[in-house]
Amino acid sequence: MGAISGLVLTVGGVLFMHGHTWLVMAAGFFLALLTMFMWWRDVIREGEFQGHHTNAVQIGLRFGMALFIASEVMFFVAWFWAYFNASLFPTEVIGGHWPPSGVITFDPWNLPFLNTLILLTSGATVTWAHHALRENERKAVIQGLALTIALGVCFSFVQAYEYTVAPFSFRGGIFGSVFFMATGFHGFHVIIGTIFLIVCFFRTLAGHFKPDHHFGFEAAAWYWHFVDVVWLFLFICIYWWGKGAIVH
Repeated sequence: MGAISGLVLTVGGVLFMHGHTWLVMAAGFFLALLTMFMWWRDVIREGEFQGHHTNAVQIGLRFGMALFIASEVMFFVAWFWAYFNASLFPTEVIGGHWPPSGVITFDPWNLPFLNTLILLTSGATVTWAHHALRENERKAVIQGLALTIALGVCFSFVQAYEYTVAPFSFRGGIFGSVFFMATGFHGFHVIIGTIFLIVCFFRTLAGHFKPDHHFGFEAAAWYWHFVDVVWLFLFICIYWWGKGAIVH
């Protein structure tokens, strides 16, 4: 089902981009979501109710999550590679210097710094929730998760507002292209991580997690910390260093 939905989604996307109907793409998207929902539902049932997540299985799940995050890191390496290739070795096409002529960059100590504080605070709250879970303090877990989710939503809204006031566009050249691909891809991951945490929030309310058996929560916390670290690199390299890097 996963392969079929991926094929339908891809073919539908190509058809839609060439001016044909969007219904095939919508069908593929629906099938992909349905496959993921059913798959994760079964994983939860196997671990929470059927007792199949033994210590050996949990080790395998941890390795799988670690490898998944490693593959995500490679995506961001591509965006950073493109950024540093363009900024450290600017071509004559963009005037031989970085940022390109006519590009007004963001003030890193305005909205970007605010979002950095928001995301770092969310990293602290999810860590608080994780430690509370290990100590079996369920009320603190719920509070920590609720704060983390709220901060994640705030981050997404601030970034969306930042995009609306951006003085450059995605199609305005290499700077805009790399900026929106890197920060937008990260923003997409924040949304995914927020959904991940929302699922953990409701699972916590349902009493699924135990102090010694909560890999679903642990995986969500890993993913959220990954999002935090990537944003620090984005803030330092693209917002802060990029504003002051006049490379000739």
